[in-house]
Amino acid sequence: MRICAQFSSILQFYMLALSVKIMKLNKEIIVFSCWIIATTATIGSLFFSEVMRFPPCVLCWYQRIAMYPLAIIFVISSFHSIKITLAFSSPFVMIGWLVSLYHNLLHYGIIPEKASPCLEGVSCSTVYINWFGFLTIPMLSFIAFTLMIILLIILRTKVLDEK
Repeated sequence: MRICAQFSSILQFYMLALSVKIMKLNKEIIVFSCWIIATTATIGSLFFSEVMRFPPCVLCWYQRIAMYPLAIIFVISSFHSIKITLAFSSPFVMIGWLVSLYHNLLHYGIIPEKASPCLEGVSCSTVYINWFGFLTIPMLSFIAFTLMIILLIILRTKVLDEK
């Protein structure tokens, strides 16, 4: 629990410093950054399941359902207005973020295993990787969705500032 709190405070500080720099970026770079995050997460999840042979749990599948279309949405949205980008990507990002939050709470034992939808097959609290003592697959997903939420909020403020 203490590791999560430390990571959260470090991430918040980094995001604050990064957000000041991102506010100066143009809209196309923000959309491109979201595409990079979504594509990296998509390739990473496929690597873990197909190459490393880590079977995904039910919550991992829900997060994939939210993440995979984002890689396509951000490419297509580069040819359309930013309002369309926000309209189509925001629901996927928010749903994915909520599922990844729930998955992390379950993964770290804050929510009991009995409240898990993973009753059959792979357990949602199985630890396949543990980089630096806190970076697990559910945490990687949470970070990806959180970064995209921050970028989309900045993008939305840029659109509203233009009005």
